[in-house]
Amino acid sequence: MRQIKFGALAPVPDFAKARTLAEKAEALGFYSVSVPDHLINTHGKLIPELECFAALTGLAVVTRRVRLLPLVTAMSYRNPALLGKITSSIDNISGGRFIAGLGTGWLRREYDAYGYPYPANAQRAEQLAEGIEVLKAMWTQEEPSFHGRYFSIDKAYNVPKPIQKPHPPILVGGAGSAVLKVAARYADTLNLIAPVTRGFVDYKESARFDKPDLRRRLGLLHKYAREAGRDPQSIEISSLSTVFISGSESEADRMARRAAENMGLPDAEGARNFPMLLVGTPDQVRREIRSRIEEFNITWFIGSFMTDESLDLFAKQVIPEFTA
Repeated sequence: MRQIKFGALAPVPDFAKARTLAEKAEALGFYSVSVPDHLINTHGKLIPELECFAALTGLAVVTRRVRLLPLVTAMSYRNPALLGKITSSIDNISGGRFIAGLGTGWLRREYDAYGYPYPANAQRAEQLAEGIEVLKAMWTQEEPSFHGRYFSIDKAYNVPKPIQKPHPPILVGGAGSAVLKVAARYADTLNLIAPVTRGFVDYKESARFDKPDLRRRLGLLHKYAREAGRDPQSIEISSLSTVFISGSESEADRMARRAAENMGLPDAEGARNFPMLLVGTPDQVRREIRSRIEEFNITWFIGSFMTDESLDLFAKQVIPEFTA
């Protein structure tokens, strides 16, 4: 049985808030702190958004133990050879605490705004796979070289190499079939999130990412892993969930109803069972986490916390049951 781990997603409107969360998460025993990789806010509002790797570098300097994870980096936004140099540098700055969170990218208006091409879903997955090959070459080869359909490098020297050997752990985020195939080949960890297939979050589509669908997608991952010659159990499963937690049962019920309305879910019970939410009292959240461990073998739970109070409550009344 793998160690059960918990992560926290840092807010990135300004560095002071991100630093405060990272330092608190480290003190409270969280395993990882994550930063989203977006150039503009995903909700369509003009909200400040720090660049992912600049923020992670700052957090690497002010923390000592917690692992640092972009959740997740779109392979489209940086040439993968440059990404190899950036990630190697952060692994050195952090003393070997970087985890490479990678994905295909999905927010169409972000691509359009910054002048990036937005290929079809399958092609972006192919680019992700090639990009990982480039990263591995940059991390491990003395004279990194790779020649593919989308990316090519020739003696792209990368010194210093990452501290972690043979290279930083690879986490692939997503749940679409093409992404699952990439994860099956390359990932140390799969981070499960509702697929985005239309270039924006469609809540009706997201609501179909229920537990039966999650079970089906994990079955596909295991099938693809065996086809790639890997043991499916060698791939850790993680999840990203927005956390609504309260010591008051009536307040927890209200949170569940509101989350259901916002996500297009049928009712409060639907919110409690939705894989991308953790809703309830500490006791209810503990039971739901235990259920997800037993049913889906999820062992790394990354939370997006709405308030400092919810982070504290989760750390003090939920985490100890799984890490004692």
